[in-house]
Amino acid sequence: MRYDKFLADVRERGEYVDRDEAERITSTVLGVLARRLEAGEAHDLGAQLPGAAATPFASRSGAAEQLSVREFLARVAEETGASDMTAEWDASAVLSTVADSVTGGELNDVLGQLPSGYAVLFGRPGLSG
Repeated sequence: MRYDKFLADVRERGEYVDRDEAERITSTVLGVLARRLEAGEAHDLGAQLPGAAATPFASRSGAAEQLSVREFLARVAEETGASDMTAEWDASAVLSTVADSVTGGELNDVLGQLPSGYAVLFGRPGLSG
């Protein structure tokens, strides 16, 4: 998938006004996710994402932050200046696009590092982390 298509999908799912808004939300959500993953897994995920979507994962090092889904969404809300409900919408728009952009094995690896509840944000409620 090309980066333009990735952003177009995020924009459609999130019902954002323009590409700039979709790109800002995407960068924020992926930045929070990158800090939540162990460095090796972050690099693996980034390798499957297009263009600037891979940027937050490329330089990831150190231990993962331990964030529950609630804490993850609070971090997204804080960084975007949105409400908790909007942060959930934003995270789902971006993460479901990620899920559609990577292999099933990679998605399973990512979800395996995350506590239960994250699979819903990736649009895969039947999977558990």
